[in-house]
Amino acid sequence: MTAARGPAVPTLRIGLTGPIGCGKSTVAHWLAELGAVVVDADVVAREVVEPGEPALEAVFEAFGAGVRTPDGMLDRAALGRIVFEDPAALARLEAIIHPAVRPRVLAAFSAAEAAGAVAVVVEAIKLVEGGLAAICDEVWLVACDPATQRSRLAERGLAADERERRIAAQGDIRSRLAPAATRGIDTSGTLAETRAAVAAAWQAALTPAS
Repeated sequence: MTAARGPAVPTLRIGLTGPIGCGKSTVAHWLAELGAVVVDADVVAREVVEPGEPALEAVFEAFGAGVRTPDGMLDRAALGRIVFEDPAALARLEAIIHPAVRPRVLAAFSAAEAAGAVAVVVEAIKLVEGGLAAICDEVWLVACDPATQRSRLAERGLAADERERRIAAQGDIRSRLAPAATRGIDTSGTLAETRAAVAAAWQAALTPAS
């Protein structure tokens, strides 16, 4: 059950971001157990390109028939092959997706706040680029050492070349995100150590500054 702060205390908005394979979703799950409402921006991004959505038509217009399935759905694999290899194409896609995602995240924030939730968390790898960091009270950067990152991606079943391709596609994401981060969560240690760090950060975030 989601914890409530009460009418006098505003809902805390936390943005959760970090490189692929570093445990953002696990941290988000723990925050949900602690009482936060969690919004997964990746899920929202998939919703905005469902059939009938304006963003889907914009994607078809920008990338052509090659990313459209015979039944009018988005061919995500075909689109992925294009944008992972071409930074300009990725920027074009993000210019379509980010403006469609932001209003839905704001609506989820408003719903959580109306319900008196103690905190609402948006998990987004493109938190800063999508303009979502600016609407959060705190930004948590979830990261781990490179060896741990690669090991976790291997556990997901990604081949070595695919792991390296995905990591390379993000560039030096940790350095880019660091200036926007309020708190850092290092997930290189054990699950117990990381969970304790998340719990401590949660308590600190909810404790008003004196």
